[in-house]
Amino acid sequence: MSVLVVNDYVDFNTLKELLQTSDGNLASHLRVLEKGELIEVNKQFVGRKPKTTYKATPLGKKLFKQHIQALEALIRKK
Repeated sequence: MSVLVVNDYVDFNTLKELLQTSDGNLASHLRVLEKGELIEVNKQFVGRKPKTTYKATPLGKKLFKQHIQALEALIRKK
């Protein structure tokens, strides 16, 4: 989510490279985020090749911000 929150959109291969994960692992996590309406998925063809991009929804950005705030609160307590 951190990658998606700070970018307008990110394609699958870029996410995979940044996160250093497998296709299957990334795809399963993205499906969960999509099902929860935290991300939007856009599938298109560039030439003859499929290209899938992802972006954080307003809900996804809101919940991610709340998550970061909760983590910061935990850190401040220590």
